[in-house]
Amino acid sequence: MKFNTIQEAFNHYRTASLADIEKRAAEIKGIIETDPAADVLTLNIEISGLMEAKKNLEEKEPEKRSAAPVLNPVTGMSFTASAPVSNNDIFSSAEYRSAFYKTMLEQPLTPEESAIFQRARGIMATEKRAAFISTSEAAAVIPTQTLNEIYKLATEQGAALSLVRRFDIPANLAVPVATPEDAADWHVEGAEVTPDNKKPVSVVFNGYELMKVFSISAAARSMSIAAYESYLQAELARVMITALQRAVISGTGSGQPVGLLKAGIITNTVSGAASYATLLETAAKLKGGYAHGATWAMSNATLYNNVMSVTDATGRPLFNETRDGEVDRLIGKPIAVDDFIPDGTVIFGNFQYYGMNYPQDILLEVSRDSSFRKGLIDYRALAVCDGKPIVADAFVALTLTPTP
Repeated sequence: MKFNTIQEAFNHYRTASLADIEKRAAEIKGIIETDPAADVLTLNIEISGLMEAKKNLEEKEPEKRSAAPVLNPVTGMSFTASAPVSNNDIFSSAEYRSAFYKTMLEQPLTPEESAIFQRARGIMATEKRAAFISTSEAAAVIPTQTLNEIYKLATEQGAALSLVRRFDIPANLAVPVATPEDAADWHVEGAEVTPDNKKPVSVVFNGYELMKVFSISAAARSMSIAAYESYLQAELARVMITALQRAVISGTGSGQPVGLLKAGIITNTVSGAASYATLLETAAKLKGGYAHGATWAMSNATLYNNVMSVTDATGRPLFNETRDGEVDRLIGKPIAVDDFIPDGTVIFGNFQYYGMNYPQDILLEVSRDSSFRKGLIDYRALAVCDGKPIVADAFVALTLTPTP
């Protein structure tokens, strides 16, 4: 029997048994392998209908599922349904990643990709993300793998953002955070334990929108998924991650995160000319417990114009610990180069006590409306996030004064 559409094939096989469906799939495989004149296009339509019928049957009768794989002779992929993707893993699944990029490139989706993409949208709506997906059927959360690559780019840049503590919790929720002062006490066997009445340190994150609209040529539809993913990673790292990096340092706290250098945030401060003594004074200012895991953060100009120019009495540089030709340690602690820190300012502290929360990771939406006459495709990247210092005592700010 010849089928013109997948729906026709599905309607024909939807009442068939699992054994009959798999038998017919095997027959089609044999036809393609032995008959050079076989109508591969028509057989592919029938295979797709068989797959849909098999999926429908397994959803109704899960106890009758067969573990034996049947090869799709056209695509070369396993015909047996793989283990269902859980809601927790859906954004990191290969199926969702493929569906996401095909949607953004306006390419047709397979039935499996379409199903998992709709499942993901349902999860987004359930998790109160509907406000961000109401304008377009193409809006979607960026796949986990792509997000990881975007954040990896930030890490490779060595900026402070790569050091801060990440949260993924709902906005306006108080989160307790342990500090070095919260260490447990040794207990004498049988002795009564007195409850600690100390109020734990907690942090409440708001939900601020970070948004960027960018356009690319309609020719992007012909890009491969790999090429488009590479382009997207670079573009979002440039426009979104850069904004987050700036916010960690100089965020105003008004409609955006609170930066470390906002007036009054860091109360432990040091001021002086670039010298070994000044740097030691700065390190000594960091309160006990926070020094383990502490990092020096400064701009590239400050590192090489001020810090690296510190010498001993014989004129030899004091700081020359390098890795791969780059200076990476100062008085035994790592260095993070962040050019959003003003020249002449150094932050020394444990950046795990700065929190950045993402109640909504980066969402991407595609539209042709505004650029119809230009042949462009508009993309809107939207994230909801907030950041702030959790414990201000975990940081010391050093202001270097000009050498007289």
